[in-house]
Amino acid sequence: MDEIHQPLPEARQPLVTRTLTEWRTLAILGGPILIAQVAQMANGVIDTVMAGHASAEDLAGVGIGSSLWMPLFLFFMGMLGALQPIISGYNGARAVEKIMPATWQGLYLAGLGAVIMILLLTHVHPVLALLNLETNTARITQGYLDAFAWGVPALLLITALRGLTDGLGHTRVIMAFSVLSTLINLPMNYIFIYGKLGLPAMGGIGCGWATSISNGVAAIALLVYLNRSRVYWQFHLVADWVKPDMAGIRYILGIGVPIGFTIFVEASLFSVIALFLAPLGPVVVAGHQIALNVVSLLFMLPLSIGMALTLRVSFLMGARAPDTARLIARSSLILAAATALVFAVLLLVFSREIAALYTSDTEVQAVTVRLLMFAAIFQIADVIQVTCISALRGYKDTRIPMFIMLFSFWGVGLPLGYALTFTDWLVPPMGAAGFWVGLTGGLVSASILLGWRLFLYAPDRGSAEPPARSIVR
Repeated sequence: MDEIHQPLPEARQPLVTRTLTEWRTLAILGGPILIAQVAQMANGVIDTVMAGHASAEDLAGVGIGSSLWMPLFLFFMGMLGALQPIISGYNGARAVEKIMPATWQGLYLAGLGAVIMILLLTHVHPVLALLNLETNTARITQGYLDAFAWGVPALLLITALRGLTDGLGHTRVIMAFSVLSTLINLPMNYIFIYGKLGLPAMGGIGCGWATSISNGVAAIALLVYLNRSRVYWQFHLVADWVKPDMAGIRYILGIGVPIGFTIFVEASLFSVIALFLAPLGPVVVAGHQIALNVVSLLFMLPLSIGMALTLRVSFLMGARAPDTARLIARSSLILAAATALVFAVLLLVFSREIAALYTSDTEVQAVTVRLLMFAAIFQIADVIQVTCISALRGYKDTRIPMFIMLFSFWGVGLPLGYALTFTDWLVPPMGAAGFWVGLTGGLVSASILLGWRLFLYAPDRGSAEPPARSIVR
């Protein structure tokens, strides 16, 4: 067992001491997760910057291609994310014999997801036709996706195996291989985009090949590590192979599909808002994108803490330490709120400097500064809701939170944002700021409802485990 996952004696230590110790555990778990998230985000930045230096058409092709594969990947990433609390719970319960069977069911789902993603991404011609893209841009987009599709199996393999490594508390493993993938992606982009080492210049299509190769190398390296590392001597993929089991697969899907759908709903909302803002002109859209990018970067820290919280709560529930699980789940809201307040102050104080880092256009800067004021309040609510939903995932409570997020984003946030942006139903039209206020309203709704769920219901419930026959080799 991983040392940082051992539950504390609940009666021997003062409440403050136990809380600070649990926060330290979150930091140990969450630090590597943060680095892994930043490394994965860096791949997108590298692709965008290097494709943009090739040509505007290459940049557009890569951007459109990314907007098509990313929502699909986020769904399957969320679905496979169920493996983390499941395996962490088995780890806490010292039910080692259940870990590899669960991992294999996740690998089967990853394989199925890879087939679906490949089929969809290599047949996007109807979508490109609906977008009425210029011929060369459409060619680059399809070529980029065709190349990217070769790396999809490796990408989902890493995602599934993350359930094993993170579930055992070894979050530094995926951190290391995420950084490796980024380090490979940079030179591969240079070679394929600009045509080096005797290869023809591929432009944006080269980004797809570079990403596939970097994913493939990282996946192979991860498999070698898991096979050779002494830490994983009792978790051997080949020796511990089990056949597909529908009960085990249904158990993963019951927890994972709501997570994947929740992430997909959130990601699609921001895409819809970008489309709604398009008629307001490029200056407004640019300011909105900058503000959104800033908030997304800051969100990496609370997201990482949330992912660590999921692992810790599920471990403690498996270890039959519900009081400690309740302590860390609730006290993390204090940690999250403190983090959010610090970020809010930074956004308010340094909004002009932040805007100047992104653009020299004074009009875009002015829009960005105004939106960052609303973004400061937005991210406070965002941090609280992600902490609540992460704790609930640790309790394997994902279905009701999915409906809460659907209602809050699409039932509250989007309609309110649209009304504030374009109509005078409530106040004079606010422009892009209206959507930020609407999103904040949706997040406040989510925070309240998820908080109620966390404090009053989830600790007493969990998803039913599959029958014993499905988790015994």
